[in-house]
Amino acid sequence: MKRYITLILVLFLLRIPVNATGQEKLVTLTFDDGPSGRFTARLLEGLEQRNVKATFLLCGYRMEQYPKLTQQIYEMGHEIGLHGYSHKTLQHTCRQGAEREIQKSMEFVPAGCKVTFFRSPGGLCSKDVVEVAKERGLSILHWSVDPKDWAIHEASTITNSVVSKIKNGDVILLHDMSDSSVEAALAIIDQLQAQGYRFVTASQLAAAKNIQLCPGREYRRFSS
Repeated sequence: MKRYITLILVLFLLRIPVNATGQEKLVTLTFDDGPSGRFTARLLEGLEQRNVKATFLLCGYRMEQYPKLTQQIYEMGHEIGLHGYSHKTLQHTCRQGAEREIQKSMEFVPAGCKVTFFRSPGGLCSKDVVEVAKERGLSILHWSVDPKDWAIHEASTITNSVVSKIKNGDVILLHDMSDSSVEAALAIIDQLQAQGYRFVTASQLAAAKNIQLCPGREYRRFSS
């Protein structure tokens, strides 16, 4: 009887976050457009306090502007992906333009950093962009949950939009470009962690779901 009670207590204390199917509930936070100075710095501090790793899709011109912050993102264990150099829409970009956007961005990635993902601004890209990404070994990362935090400046509205829609394997799109977005990101973490979700990078999420990432292929969420 004593052993049975002890086992029950151990299982309760572990509180393994799983859903009804027995799978661990995993999601990933992705941040576009940075690094952006004080907003990114504040976000990094909040992520560290919560022991959360995220995926940052960085613009080349901003990495060039904030090299120390870019290095900090990498050294803190977050994943870095590319978001183009200039942040211009790539829906009709030719091959030469695609190569320039991707190659120029790669020049400012920290040494030793392995880049797995490319995300085109607005999620729109031409066939040439996809082909160049494929040749560079990059998968195309989209998203499954978008609260449009770039247009909404109320943190609670952004937070509720994400929390109300979230599912296991989702890719959340946010930006580290305003106080409201950073505040919402940290509130999303707090609320979803309380619900048993665990936050990992996009690459880690794919691996956890046994998904072999393929260069040039587009991904919106990761489910088993």
